[in-house]
Amino acid sequence: ISEVDAMKMLVLLLSLLSNLVFADAKVDYMLNCQGCHLADGSGLNHAVPSMKNTVGKFLQVEGGRDFLVRVPGVANAPISDKKLADLLNLILTTMSPKQLGDDFVPYTQAEVKRLRSKTLLNVAKVREKLVANF
Repeated sequence: ISEVDAMKMLVLLLSLLSNLVFADAKVDYMLNCQGCHLADGSGLNHAVPSMKNTVGKFLQVEGGRDFLVRVPGVANAPISDKKLADLLNLILTTMSPKQLGDDFVPYTQAEVKRLRSKTLLNVAKVREKLVANF
């Protein structure tokens, strides 16, 4: 097997593995997020914010990355820290890819564990302040 063929096989294997992770995250999205944010992340009028072409902007402002994990609906989702990290990464890369910079760093299990344990008070006020900095 040539080095080029080996690299092609490695890329294919990594692609298949990422599809498995995202398939699991897609189910978690359907079960935990889609009811309010809808299948495409567009939200429910003004009652539930849209994530579509927007959620990635939170990573561009100070405190925004932490906010995405600490939002009560996210922090209290009945899934593991690893699954939540995968879910957040799926949401960001599929619903707001143009807002992610070249320096995008995916969430990790350890980061999610650390952040979701910190209660976020006054969600609307914190969100408003972050959005004002977009």
